[in-house]
Amino acid sequence: MAELPEIIILTKQMNEKLNSKEFLAGELRQEKSINMPAYEFMEKIRGKKVIKVYNKGKWIFIQLSDDYYLLLNLGMGADILFHESGSESPEEYQCYFQFIDGSSFSCKFWWIGRAELLQKKELPERKATKDIAISPLDNEFTLEHFRKLCQARSQIKNLILNQKKIAGIGNVYIHDILFKARLHPQTAANTLKPVKVDHLHNIIQHNLQNAIELGGLAYEKDFYGQNYGFGREHFLVAYNEGKPCPECGGTIEKIKTGSTSSYICPQCQKL
Repeated sequence: MAELPEIIILTKQMNEKLNSKEFLAGELRQEKSINMPAYEFMEKIRGKKVIKVYNKGKWIFIQLSDDYYLLLNLGMGADILFHESGSESPEEYQCYFQFIDGSSFSCKFWWIGRAELLQKKELPERKATKDIAISPLDNEFTLEHFRKLCQARSQIKNLILNQKKIAGIGNVYIHDILFKARLHPQTAANTLKPVKVDHLHNIIQHNLQNAIELGGLAYEKDFYGQNYGFGREHFLVAYNEGKPCPECGGTIEKIKTGSTSSYICPQCQKL
């Protein structure tokens, strides 16, 4: 599942490639993936130009002319792919959008992905996106802001994964973030000493930025269908159940933490 590093890479590429392109036609094969009937969706988007592409957490916002927005959510994973003019269209997709210059892009959602077309005036009341928090790589994600978040009684893993508190981190990068901070995922946030909070803030930002520099998760494709370099060899404890801890040599365990599982070193991350 794409998280903040992959979404940032994807939206940057989309913004560079799609700027000023005008929608001409397309096909929407699965109406449960969109927010209105397919014919209405395509009728409304036709003639609109791309102004800007950016992200809010794990959502992709494509700002269009005439005060419209095309929102994309990759759900549990998706291939959002660009196609040059003259190239063959893909065989599998839920959404396919073609521009007047002949280029296009497709969306193949693996599971529960969404494409929604909204007017700007509708955005403030859009339930799925209106309460998305700032992300750890936003300028507003200051140390002071994070210290306030950590005054909550929530378990630290739940706090970081709460998209209304911190946007963009999911159950992929969280394991190594907590390991580097030497924190058990069920530690109450409001029990952390200030030095621990400050250290965690730095680790969150450093880990995500490092993933971006490596090109994102190796099994995720970018806008041009390329896979890059953040593979299993870069994980410290994540998905390494039964292997030795890289710090103490103890055995990495997979434990249940609420609705998710967590990979930890029980010696380095004591509760």
